[in-house]
Amino acid sequence: MPTFVYSAHGPSGVITGELSASDRSEAFALLGKKKIQPIKLEAAGDAKASTSNATKAKQSAAAAETIPGGPIKLKLPQVVLFIEELSDLVGAGIQLEPALATMERRRELSGIKTLATVLRSKVRDGMAFSKAIAATSPSFGKLFCALVSAGEASGSLSTILKRQAQYMRSLQALKSKVLSALLYPAFLIVAAVAVTLLFVVYLIPKLTEMLDSTGGSLPLAAQIILKISDTFKATWWMVILGGIATYILGKAWVSRPESAIPWAHFKLRLPLFGGIFRARFYVQFLETMANLLGNGLTMVQAMQLTHQAIDNPYLQQGFESVMRNVGEGVALSRALDRSAQFPPLLIDMVNVGEQTGDMPAALARAAERFDRELSKKIDTLAALIQPLIVCLMAGMVGLMAYLMMTTIFQTISSINK
Repeated sequence: MPTFVYSAHGPSGVITGELSASDRSEAFALLGKKKIQPIKLEAAGDAKASTSNATKAKQSAAAAETIPGGPIKLKLPQVVLFIEELSDLVGAGIQLEPALATMERRRELSGIKTLATVLRSKVRDGMAFSKAIAATSPSFGKLFCALVSAGEASGSLSTILKRQAQYMRSLQALKSKVLSALLYPAFLIVAAVAVTLLFVVYLIPKLTEMLDSTGGSLPLAAQIILKISDTFKATWWMVILGGIATYILGKAWVSRPESAIPWAHFKLRLPLFGGIFRARFYVQFLETMANLLGNGLTMVQAMQLTHQAIDNPYLQQGFESVMRNVGEGVALSRALDRSAQFPPLLIDMVNVGEQTGDMPAALARAAERFDRELSKKIDTLAALIQPLIVCLMAGMVGLMAYLMMTTIFQTISSINK
């Protein structure tokens, strides 16, 4: 019976050894029964098998670079669902390859099923899970892959997956809060514009025709609106083309590397919305640092990964000075204070963590506090914007209704005369 040499993650860390099995699949099954997650599995003393395994490794590396159909991209809810299911399976004592096989047998045809199939194939060929997922899908990010790699090296993959599932859920909830705060005001604005166009383009011109037939004269405001309506009807195609051209040029300007930082800074200075964007950055920074330090990474490593996870180029640039200061041995609280990008309350809470020696717990508490502050800001924004837009809509509709009623009364007066 062939002998297989393996290196694997065991309860005490990375281990190596040999076992006898009829084939590679049986060897995987035997390691799974021992609750050992193999990293590398090769047939011992067989030159042909070694050559075959080397060929498979090269094929896996090639597959990592070029995936048929391109990289598998998932939406954030799908990423969260994938991590949750995988953490549940691995946490229940199922080894990684059988866990991926279970996810591969999902009835739902989605990117999760496809991703599990590709990852299982690469893991069976001996590729580390962190490298396999980094090569297969860009949707998980460098932060997740780095944590999974640390979990593989320490034998705590199950714990890290559970923490990452919780972190991704909180990140998803954070994005949903911001989106929900912007969705309803956007709908009201669209409705207001649509009602205004209905009055200007259709209703008021109809009443104008009625008044002209009676020989009456229009109010000054109605004449202005009618002139705007006629101009819009004659040049609507120019307005649409101008809007499209403005959108394309604006998007091209924003996509330029040299425009990324000024545009990101401009968004932070927007009234009402800028404060929400900053609060969201504070929560994400605190949660990410708490997650990384809680998983055993050093302060410098956590800062580097947190820098990669910041999605605002202006804030990312400002965070580089914090990284440099921490790398030179400055305390995190002092480095944050020097950057002038963080509020005093956040710096004080980080300083408490430094004094107590439990930085992950202090950062987690600070993240909870600032998350509550973010919720308050979002609620305040919704409370301010909705009445403002409703009043604006009421004013526009009231003006149009006044003009219509004035026109109707003038029409009736002209008929009576």
